[in-house]
Amino acid sequence: MGVVLILALTQFTVVLDFMVMNPIGDLLMKSMKISPAQFSVVVSVYAFSAAISGFLTAGFADKFDRKKLLVFFYIGFILGTLLCGLVNSYALLVVARIVTGIFGGVISSISMAIVVDLFQLNQRGRVMGFLQMGFGISQILGIPLSLYIANDWGWQSPFFMIVGLAMVIAFIGIIFLKPVTEHLSMQSGNALIHLWNTIKNKDYRIAFLATAFLSIGGFLMMPWGSAFAMNNLEITKQQLPILFMIAGISTLAIMPVIGIISDKINKFTLFTIASLWMMVTVLVYTHLVPLPFWIIVGVNILMMIGIMSRMVPSQALTSSVPDMKDRGAFMSVNSSLQQMAGGLAAILGGMIVVQKNEFSPLEHFDTLGYVVLAAILINIFLTYRVSKMVDKRQQKSQQ
Repeated sequence: MGVVLILALTQFTVVLDFMVMNPIGDLLMKSMKISPAQFSVVVSVYAFSAAISGFLTAGFADKFDRKKLLVFFYIGFILGTLLCGLVNSYALLVVARIVTGIFGGVISSISMAIVVDLFQLNQRGRVMGFLQMGFGISQILGIPLSLYIANDWGWQSPFFMIVGLAMVIAFIGIIFLKPVTEHLSMQSGNALIHLWNTIKNKDYRIAFLATAFLSIGGFLMMPWGSAFAMNNLEITKQQLPILFMIAGISTLAIMPVIGIISDKINKFTLFTIASLWMMVTVLVYTHLVPLPFWIIVGVNILMMIGIMSRMVPSQALTSSVPDMKDRGAFMSVNSSLQQMAGGLAAILGGMIVVQKNEFSPLEHFDTLGYVVLAAILINIFLTYRVSKMVDKRQQKSQQ
């Protein structure tokens, strides 16, 4: 479990770096006097640069020790995050997020490849659930703490906090993480040919699309969380960290349970139930008006349960699609398309959502909710096809 803990800690910092843009979004937009459309660019350039980086690394991702790749990209991520804290203009912030995305966006795919190399399918649900706990911990500790220090010392301060923590985690990983090299014995040929063979595989492309639409559903709404809460629901600065903290606690509590359930029942069935749950809660959330704080907290908890409960079975299924010799390339391309889809979703969200001035409510947020519902329905169909592919592979392996 030591390797899982190290991977979870790296995931925690990468997730926090990305997720912190949500709670500090309103503060950042007001501080830099930028519009929702400009803020969507700040969010999306991370995703686009991560996507490009993933494609560029996919061809040789299976030709190196996965530990060395993880350490290299994690150090680059630390430098990019440091850059985010040092900038003082909108243009430089965009550049800094591009640099961070180039390195940070690849870390998840490397971690996934390590997990698939080391754990069997019937163990991956709980491992994925444990890794996804980084999301919950970032909500419980990272995001509320980031909000508190951002309110006192400026929106840049959370990035310095992440850099300090990531440096400690990098040191632990370098010392204690063992090389992951079993896949190297299966490698041959040119890196570009390896990448092309991965992309042209029909089964792989279906899995890529399923992951892309999973990402679209989340990225459409995520950048506007704090702005919607403060300007539409009239949540105060003091209440906002509490809102994120409680949502994170609920995520942390549900993820291990979902991981265990995912290993015991049909993963597609669990994914479908969670998706339908998410559709109902998104519909409610995007139509909320100012209400007592505890009601808004309750809706957020229910929505987070749906969002996170989809991720574990989806990732467990998708991770079972590639052959071992293709896993690094597959995970890199998969992560790239996920990031690219997320970037396009953030841009689309910025085109739909309108804010007349920095203190006025967001308009057309309900329209955003309907687009999310459409993405979820498409995702259910694509994940069904992935599930059938995985079932066939399992049957062949048992013959």
